Amino acid sequence: MPLNRRTFLRATAVASGTTAFSGALWQDALAGPAQPGPGPYGPLQAADANGLQLPAGFTGRVVARSMQRVEGTRHTWHPAPDGGACFPDGDGWIYVSNSEVPVVGGVSAVRFDATGKVTSAYRILNGTTLNCAGGATPWGTWLSCEEHDFGLVYETDPRGEKAARPRPAMGRFKHEAAACDPDRRVVYLTEDQSDGCFYRFRPKTWGTLDGGLLEVLVGTGLGPVRWEPVPNPQLWVTPTRSQVSGAMHFKGGEGCYYARGVCYFTTKGDNRVWAYDAGAERLDLAYDDDLVTEGEAPLHGVDNLTGTSSGDLYVAEDGDNMEINMITPDGVVAPFLRVTGHDESEITGPAFSPDGRRLYFSSQRGKSGFVAGTDGHTFEVAGPFRR
Repeated sequence: MPLNRRTFLRATAVASGTTAFSGALWQDALAGPAQPGPGPYGPLQAADANGLQLPAGFTGRVVARSMQRVEGTRHTWHPAPDGGACFPDGDGWIYVSNSEVPVVGGVSAVRFDATGKVTSAYRILNGTTLNCAGGATPWGTWLSCEEHDFGLVYETDPRGEKAARPRPAMGRFKHEAAACDPDRRVVYLTEDQSDGCFYRFRPKTWGTLDGGLLEVLVGTGLGPVRWEPVPNPQLWVTPTRSQVSGAMHFKGGEGCYYARGVCYFTTKGDNRVWAYDAGAERLDLAYDDDLVTEGEAPLHGVDNLTGTSSGDLYVAEDGDNMEINMITPDGVVAPFLRVTGHDESEITGPAFSPDGRRLYFSSQRGKSGFVAGTDGHTFEVAGPFRR
């Protein structure tokens, strides 16, 4: 990006007061969006047998491959693994993963016991299309989002015991990700359009998503914002993003994650990690590669993201050099891992096991880079994560 625009953006951020986020993950005041620095786990080591570059003390393995049976089960893992999340399951846990392919889409799950051994794998959603990202609910379901113009949100059961249900009240648009805010009892939603919006859904009854009010973020930029109702969330003639005058538009909404009063979401068109302070109803920037003041920006192609109870954000890259970068509570951004040999792929679905000791994610197209994702790899990384 031209230097003059970068300089302008930096000056604008300072003038608009992009500093500490009240109630945010950061415990100390920041001078602005995150800056490059040494990560808490040290430098990345040489790639292991699976092509993973990890810090010392961490190990990785492949737990599933697209179009192949998950080891120890009779279930064939889906192509193009995308958004995912982990759910507690007795002494073990379940990792769910979307399939971002047309027509057959849907969601699969893999179950682990307390030692991390795979015990079963199975489908929990069928008959949908282009299931991209989504989000976990506090009541233990997975929201799987369809990424097309008339896309729906489907609420699914990670254990596969209850039938999946569409939630049309949450709007028909090119859904990307969802994040639940139990404090305000709303669900935030991103939209993967070059002029997409940022939404929140207010259920009539918290814990039930079959009815409620869809609202869109309204404002002029960083700073105070507000919400206004979308008049016709299911109207196909006028897209939801065009129904409210003054709605803020974002350059390709991607991942979405809520913690401690702040909803973080990414936009790939301008490589930003946004921070919406829900209590103050204020919008700030947690990261922008054009606001890196010294050295080279390490994080590009921002996509899915997740976090830990320690306050660390983990942001996956779509392309670039296939990294997951950390943004720490003191405002440092640094690579946590890198996947080598998957040059035409993207990293998707980062999620931590309930105990915070294992991180799951996928390389959507694997080594082949084939657009149908038939070479997708789903990984597990274990080690001394800050919790």
